[in-house]
Amino acid sequence: MQKKIIALLMSVLMLVGICSMSGCGGSSNTGAFAIPEGGFNINEPVEITFAHTMNQELQKVLDQAIADFNKIYPNITVKHSQYGGWKEINGQINTEITGDTQPNIAYCYPDHVAMYNLAKAVVVLDNLIDSDMAIEGTSEVIGLTEAQKNDFIQSYYNEGKVYGDDMMYTMPLNKSTEALFYNKTFFDQHGLKVPTTWDELWAVCEQIKAIAPNDYPLGYDAEDNWFITLCEQQKSGYTSAENGGEYLFDNAENKAMMKTLREKYQKGLFTTQDIYGGYTSKLFTETTDKKCYMCIGSTGGTKNQRSNSDMPDGTYAFEVGVAPIPQLDQNNRKVISQGPNLCILKGSKTTDQQILASWLFVKFLCTDTVFQGSMSMLQGYMPVINSVVENETYAKWLQDANGTNNLVAAAVKMGMESTEDYFVSPAFRGSSAARSEVGELLIKCVVTEKADSEVDAFLDQAFAEAVDNCQ
Repeated sequence: MQKKIIALLMSVLMLVGICSMSGCGGSSNTGAFAIPEGGFNINEPVEITFAHTMNQELQKVLDQAIADFNKIYPNITVKHSQYGGWKEINGQINTEITGDTQPNIAYCYPDHVAMYNLAKAVVVLDNLIDSDMAIEGTSEVIGLTEAQKNDFIQSYYNEGKVYGDDMMYTMPLNKSTEALFYNKTFFDQHGLKVPTTWDELWAVCEQIKAIAPNDYPLGYDAEDNWFITLCEQQKSGYTSAENGGEYLFDNAENKAMMKTLREKYQKGLFTTQDIYGGYTSKLFTETTDKKCYMCIGSTGGTKNQRSNSDMPDGTYAFEVGVAPIPQLDQNNRKVISQGPNLCILKGSKTTDQQILASWLFVKFLCTDTVFQGSMSMLQGYMPVINSVVENETYAKWLQDANGTNNLVAAAVKMGMESTEDYFVSPAFRGSSAARSEVGELLIKCVVTEKADSEVDAFLDQAFAEAVDNCQ
């Protein structure tokens, strides 16, 4: 409770600072960026900053992309900084916005953008995207061509306008989704079927528990994703961006869902990241201690799902398979879409030329097949444009997907084949709080030691408290 009070006070203080800067008249901007009459001056030196969460390996790819970008725009200097993880980058940028020291470009999720936009700090991209103004001295135009627009995987592209006003606030950089990783060696040895529905998954979990009673059949890495995905799959309500944001998850269907998960947890059929105390991929790759045989996690962390190469001949301890996550209804297939978008930020000192330079760099990163392919091959994220498969190196890598020996490619291929199933939860002020609350709610509900006769009352109170905390 003390942590929640402190967090609330910090939020209030931050909002006071934001409102004092520019007023809090809603979550949307007043309009798209107005391109100056002269367009982009390619001869004028301009420096822009880029905040991200990339590790050292990915930063090497970024550095090469900047070098390639500078072949077209030599007078644009791009400086980039690693801001830690998602919580760190979101918190730091919120703080920088209040001090008018924000970066020009930032990694972001929709929840982050909704918060940044309380200060009207996010550049609306529509005019930039649609501009056919030529850039002197190059064969480029400011905006996206129709071919470039059509090249984007539309479910990714449309994430940029989930803020209630149908304007474009972000561009997709690369995407991840959740996948079911399973111990194929164990499954083959015991004649187990890879589940496609939750009923099938629980049946397989029961079979695994009978074979290995001291182990967990399933590990799930993200409690919030699990709750939100099940809401989407069963159409039971999570949140809505209507009326400035609504919290819909306190309902009978979701409480019944939690009772089911509680029953499965009591049987020892699964654990989660917070319950276990670390990513459940550690349980999945374990070979000598307590382990799990299925793990649902992000394709962006696929490398962590590969079994330890501790055999004398250097081979992997067991073969890993990858499959889509289970569904409740094959006619309403839903899997969460995640991964970084890019937003352009502005403050009182931001110039038009910096905004234009930032846009040109964002456009380059999102449409360059070499960069998109390199990022995907390194980390298991899906590229956001279809034409990346025309890159010979990437196409060959994708064709070689065969489970353990190229597990990242196998996960990416699976993800690329599932794009029509993707969803993104609504973004509004408070949507980030909702995500946090339902993740904690799931844990609270499944681990409770209340007697069965007291569970319904416990769930009523837990759900009501979660909504109160959001509000």
